[in-house]
Amino acid sequence: MSDVNYREIVWNGIWKNNAGIVALLGLCPLLAVSSTVVNGVGLGLATAIVMAFSNAAVSLVRRYIPNEIRIPVFIVIIAVLVTIIELVMHAYFQALYHVLGIFVPLIVVNCNVLGRAEAFASKNAVMPSIVDGFMVGFGLTLTLGVLGAIREVFGMGTLFSGIDMALGPWAKSWVITVVPDYHGFLLAILPPGAFIGLGFMIAGKNWLDARGKAGKRQPEAAAGTVLMSR
Repeated sequence: MSDVNYREIVWNGIWKNNAGIVALLGLCPLLAVSSTVVNGVGLGLATAIVMAFSNAAVSLVRRYIPNEIRIPVFIVIIAVLVTIIELVMHAYFQALYHVLGIFVPLIVVNCNVLGRAEAFASKNAVMPSIVDGFMVGFGLTLTLGVLGAIREVFGMGTLFSGIDMALGPWAKSWVITVVPDYHGFLLAILPPGAFIGLGFMIAGKNWLDARGKAGKRQPEAAAGTVLMSR
């Protein structure tokens, strides 16, 4: 790709083709881990790092891999990177690692990771591939964070609960009590709450997109009216 439009790559990853609320890929970890902001962002960032480095590796070796075995090779590359991330989290973020559980090694089979390696990195240069992988992962991280915030506020009345698992005991003061003396709303932190929250997020994005398109059409229609009057 000689003429790289990085702005379009960033916009596609974060908003236009967001992995969670547009492509609807990787819904298993999206719905299972998004009970709090910390859990969602933790898994999202791990996924984004894996996607960035796996895209880079795939782009580097794409010319040397026979077409018939490219998918198994991509999976091996992703598995190696996920193992490294898993070991790092186990060593330095042990509490968060235990909370995320099986969903850290399951990044290997996340459709987003393999999908970007196949659809983008296998056809493009290293730097655009890194940006594409990271931005798609970052878009998923934002979705996980927002959904986690919605579920945490309605379910527990707090924000950033458990942040000490990622940053240490000193970060406990960062927990925000949104609703004092809140007794909790169990549905919000159960799987049905994840589906309901994701549905509202998808509806909100579609509404914003429709509003943006309507706003663009109004000046065009006004310009057309002026030309016709002349």
